[in-house]
Amino acid sequence: MPKSFFRRFTKKFFIVTNSIVAVLFLLGCYGGHLNPQTWWPLGFLALGAFYLLVVLALFIVFWLFVKIRWTSLSIITILIAYKPVTQIIPPRLSSSFTVKRDKNDIRIMSWNVEHFDILQHKTHPEVKAQMMELIQTYQPDIACFQEMVGSDSFPQAINYLPDMMQQLQLPYCNYSYNPKVDFDGQHHFGILTLSKYPIINKQSIGEYPYDYNSIFQYTDIVRDYDTIRVFNIHLQSLKFSNTNLKFIDAPELKNEQDVRQSKSVIYKLKIGFLKRMKQSGRIREEIKKSPYPVVVCGDFNDVPNSYAYNTIGNGLQNTFAEKGAGIGRTFSDISPTLRIDNIFVSNNFTVQQYTCINKRLSDHFPILADVQAGK
Repeated sequence: MPKSFFRRFTKKFFIVTNSIVAVLFLLGCYGGHLNPQTWWPLGFLALGAFYLLVVLALFIVFWLFVKIRWTSLSIITILIAYKPVTQIIPPRLSSSFTVKRDKNDIRIMSWNVEHFDILQHKTHPEVKAQMMELIQTYQPDIACFQEMVGSDSFPQAINYLPDMMQQLQLPYCNYSYNPKVDFDGQHHFGILTLSKYPIINKQSIGEYPYDYNSIFQYTDIVRDYDTIRVFNIHLQSLKFSNTNLKFIDAPELKNEQDVRQSKSVIYKLKIGFLKRMKQSGRIREEIKKSPYPVVVCGDFNDVPNSYAYNTIGNGLQNTFAEKGAGIGRTFSDISPTLRIDNIFVSNNFTVQQYTCINKRLSDHFPILADVQAGK
């Protein structure tokens, strides 16, 4: 009798646990469609969706050896969330990327360059040289940089834009920054779009307090007889301190200090969800106004299936989901699953290839996509 009771209890425990994980996973996949002002805790489930998917896969393996019919619980859950799952992990085993591309392709790069190494330039000038070499190797036609520190008026500055543009053979630019929060007396801190093709219109959009994350830009670029509107964005960052990052890497709740750190991390995540909701809404409105096909590049500071990702990407193609493979990590710290940088394109583009260059020269990895107009 005790043995029979233990078996029944264990079976019910695993069924209930599997069911809870399934519900949390679905909320993580679809909760990004709900307003974060009310449903902000679902943002945590979006962050954890990949890990919940892994747990569901483990339950499938477990039930294969215990009670095969219960595998259906996880399988049906994954099928219900098939579309969001493909945004997390595309259904392909591998993808290829060739540096040489078709002459009709437009090569787009998006990269959070983390100040373009200006803070360590005196001690490690080779890093900037390696960053420039990487960009030159892949020869993007359009390059969107976030956290760009550059100078447009001091030829003696470390990151003097005209010199960099000449070296990269990208002669047209749109640089957006708020001079009130400048990096130093010579350099600005902002977002930069460089183009091989002529720019016919450039626009910076922001609202009070006009800080870095409240400003985004779009650039109208002409290639042959086609015009495209390129959005360069950097959504609200989490502003984690070094202490926060240490706690995230090794979370503990042994004392009052640990509790304070956990509250600090949760608070910053909540603020990030709410600010990105507002920012993504403003960006979406501008995307809807565009008379041209659009490209959206940037550091979203949020994961696939989040509210910001769904709002901005609504009706667009994500180039990673179209041609990428695996997890697609773009941020080198905290978690190996953080794909927070994206390139979206309108549906009249054909995505030819995509890659993330896993070379740490910034805290983000650069991403590239080749697309063709006229799908």
